[in-house]
Amino acid sequence: MQREMERLVGEGGFPGALAAFTGRDGHTRDYTAGTADLATGAPVPANGHIRAASNTKAFTAVVVLQLVGEGTVGLDTPVDTYLPALVRGEGIDGRRITVRQLLQHTSGLPDYTDSLGGDSFARRHVYTEPRELLDLALAHRARFAPGSRWEYSNTNYIVLGLLIQKITGRPVAEVITRRVVEPIGLRHTYFPAVGDQHIDGPHPKGYHAVEPGQALRDITVMDPSWGWAAGQLITTPRDLNLFFTALLRGELLKPRQLRQMRTTTGTTGLWPGARYGLGLVSTPLSCGGLAWGHGGDIDGYHTRGGTTDDGRSVTLTVTALPTALPAAKAKERHVLSLVDTALCR
Repeated sequence: MQREMERLVGEGGFPGALAAFTGRDGHTRDYTAGTADLATGAPVPANGHIRAASNTKAFTAVVVLQLVGEGTVGLDTPVDTYLPALVRGEGIDGRRITVRQLLQHTSGLPDYTDSLGGDSFARRHVYTEPRELLDLALAHRARFAPGSRWEYSNTNYIVLGLLIQKITGRPVAEVITRRVVEPIGLRHTYFPAVGDQHIDGPHPKGYHAVEPGQALRDITVMDPSWGWAAGQLITTPRDLNLFFTALLRGELLKPRQLRQMRTTTGTTGLWPGARYGLGLVSTPLSCGGLAWGHGGDIDGYHTRGGTTDDGRSVTLTVTALPTALPAAKAKERHVLSLVDTALCR
């Protein structure tokens, strides 16, 4: 594991890498490689804080499924029932899009991130309201008819965040904290407050380049509001292991809702063998069986991992997106192969 972490940095070109592996016995080992700061050469802190990015979607999905289990939300109920006339656009009609389709990325909603612009440094300090993100998406026509195919869209989870707030009457950050983070003791996971651009606690800096091959620049300090319920959480590798382990053990959802979360469909554009459930991704392992998790990408942090039903769990983060470096696909495969190695060897 340590050798492969060093290869990610040495041959792969990532500034730093950190991982946590939890065995069947519950014992966790931390691994680090590279540097937390290209300017000073400071070491990567073990179990350092990272931007969770799209791993946030699994937290949001858990809250929605808890509301389903409590009878206040219907999985196959149109989202228009809860957010009347909100989801409307060219070929877009919230009366035809169900909560399940939002959770599973089969709604056909365009992805608002396609309209944010390619220069992450130009918008890094811009605060964006969730409704603004939705408006960016609704300015485009539907990608396809609801339920006709699968396509990843962050917009689905912005709508789900708005649904959570409408049903509970409380901010989505507070609801995720109260219903997910606190009950299972995630001591290093938090939803940044409005305007908070920093990462609390020990952390490696995140780096980015607008074009592959350009010099990597520090993008650690940024306003993550554009991720909101789709990608704003901050966490650590150990906390992500704990979250997905608790989820699979049934500590967060009733059995029926957990089964629905684990009912998957084929995907395009993720990684080989990936299937998507309701905010949860399954990946086949080389040693047999499946790893469950999600993964997340945000400027400066690329995270992959997996948790098995027998209690093995790994979370690995590198401190730059593969797309910011040359040969991005090979680097993505290297990260995924190390996740498989950790769980299988």
